[in-house]
Amino acid sequence: MLADSIGACYIHCDVAKESDVESAIQLAITWKGKLDILFSNAGIGGIASSITSLDMEQVKHLISINLLDKVHAIKHAARAMLRCSTKGSIICTSSSTGIIGVLASHPYSLSKAEQVKTLVGEEGILLRGKAATVEDVAKAAVFLASDDNGFITAHNLVIDGGYTSAISSEFHLQVVKN
Repeated sequence: MLADSIGACYIHCDVAKESDVESAIQLAITWKGKLDILFSNAGIGGIASSITSLDMEQVKHLISINLLDKVHAIKHAARAMLRCSTKGSIICTSSSTGIIGVLASHPYSLSKAEQVKTLVGEEGILLRGKAATVEDVAKAAVFLASDDNGFITAHNLVIDGGYTSAISSEFHLQVVKN
């Protein structure tokens, strides 16, 4: 098994189920004696459809994975860290859709955005010319969990090669005009 080969431990965890998240955290504590880092990185995309024809069961499923999983993870990781007197790190990833809702389907945008907005315009360009990789996200998580992060708390670290800040000036002018 891959987990054994890298000195890790595996447990199946359906992040939509609070009890599974709690069990996974408890396994980590049983295995290592404490919880130093929790990295909540689960998420799924949504099915594109008109807001007027959304299947609410699909919306509930998507929100249970993209939003409630973070609540479950933070709740149980914080409890575990307090119980073990650990000064650890809780890291949650989201999506560029939390900043620019137009990038995905309505249910996905609802689960990721702080505010639901409808934007119409042309797509921006990645400033660095590439999409984020698993390694890019992993390096950011390692940094945030390390002592090198200093005093960073509740920061929105956008790992997107500049995508969310690369909306063209033409699009900006259209928005300003309207």
